[in-house]
Amino acid sequence: MAMDKSKVAIGFIVAGVLTVFFGTVLTFVGPIIIDDQVVKNTVIDPKNEMSYTMWKDVPVPFYMSVYFFNVLNPKEILDGEKPMVEQKGPYVYRKRIQKDNITFHANGTVSYREYRTYFFEPSMSSGNESDVVTIPNMLVLGAAVMMENMPFPVRLMMSATFKTFKEGTFLTKPVGELMWGYDSGLVDFLNKYLPGMLPTSGKFGLFADFNSSNTGLFTIHTGKDDIRKVHKVDSWNGLTELNYWRTPQCNMINGTAGQMWPPFMTRESTLPFYSPDACRSMELVYQRDGQMKGIPLYRYVAPKTLFANGTDYAPNEGFCPCRQSGLLNVSSCRHNSPVFISHPHFFNADPVLLDYVLGLNPTEDEHGLFIDIHPLTGVPLNVSIRLQLNLYMKRVSGITETGKISEVVMPMIWFEESGYIDGPILTTFHTNLVILPSVMEYMQYGFITLGLVTIVIAALVHHKVKRSKCEGGTQSDGNPSTSTGEKDPLLGDDTD
Repeated sequence: MAMDKSKVAIGFIVAGVLTVFFGTVLTFVGPIIIDDQVVKNTVIDPKNEMSYTMWKDVPVPFYMSVYFFNVLNPKEILDGEKPMVEQKGPYVYRKRIQKDNITFHANGTVSYREYRTYFFEPSMSSGNESDVVTIPNMLVLGAAVMMENMPFPVRLMMSATFKTFKEGTFLTKPVGELMWGYDSGLVDFLNKYLPGMLPTSGKFGLFADFNSSNTGLFTIHTGKDDIRKVHKVDSWNGLTELNYWRTPQCNMINGTAGQMWPPFMTRESTLPFYSPDACRSMELVYQRDGQMKGIPLYRYVAPKTLFANGTDYAPNEGFCPCRQSGLLNVSSCRHNSPVFISHPHFFNADPVLLDYVLGLNPTEDEHGLFIDIHPLTGVPLNVSIRLQLNLYMKRVSGITETGKISEVVMPMIWFEESGYIDGPILTTFHTNLVILPSVMEYMQYGFITLGLVTIVIAALVHHKVKRSKCEGGTQSDGNPSTSTGEKDPLLGDDTD
């Protein structure tokens, strides 16, 4: 019986050793299995149902919230006083994104056009598209700056044209018309006699180009040959570099198309992406760790240098001619109109810009942009891209519409494009990429612990069985020295 117990204990020790071995192997193999799954699921391939659907149709609800800077003192501005604005909005639009013309190529890339459509969401907006606001008239004030160096008679003629079409310095119109376009006799006239001068051929609106349009022909890497290249832009509209800017570095098309990034990110990784709307590549930097519904994330934000001028940050010299830091001159890709992009309310910009306009109040929480990324997969969990559109305006002699306007970079609108993963996708994501890896981790430590406990208990049992066997043997022998009282060779005389 004791023999059986001993054999069972040895069996348990062997089982314990094997369990510890299995758990240890799992600590090495587990992460490899997880990484392999991540690679399999992040390659752009129609066979990867979940990730391919996420990439193709972006099932996450995306919203664009638009805020207008309603001008409160248009008459005083014409007399040279500081502009005074009040923010109106948000006017919220649901954004539908869909990739079309998807073509896979033999060299591990895929081409597509991405179409976007916007639908007004009254329940999420504070106001309606029929709300009337006053903003600077881009057609008049933009054209004035563009014609500043033209002969005086040409400027006088332009001013007369504005008067003929009753185009004033400021526009007071419903939000819907300013956003998506309004009929303008001047636009029709310019398109007829000066074709190509304006970016639009139909109605004139700030977002007229956005609705039912595509962002150009993107060709990106699928990650099939090298997962580190997945989502990275190979070319845009057939170009591997731009021609808007003055240096090769500024003309580079870097990073991804701005929706997903390669997996296995570290805190040293950055988020580069190319934005057709900003006509340039941008790069966000790691700020902090965080969590969203139990999923670990890294938050990436815009560095202070993003819109810095060439004086404050030499590599940005190619984006000049520059004004103060915090403004990106996009005139070269906006038909030379004096338009500047910045963070909303001139956040992270030269404080002097705030002195020129009354009614602005920048804060990081409301006006900073960020992307929250799941570092293992490179999938954004929460996105908020915020940008402001500004018009550079000044007095131009010969164009009476400009009055005595002081030189100012005037905020017109700012908008936020935001979206976050939720619902069934979040659940699937959480199960596959948070729960399963955790279960695997607990399993490996569980096996090691179970194995060690089994070894210890089995060893104790084995030791006990061995000891009792020894003791049992001593008792049954009946040593003659202790039973008969004869002389013991070791102890000498009998003491009895």
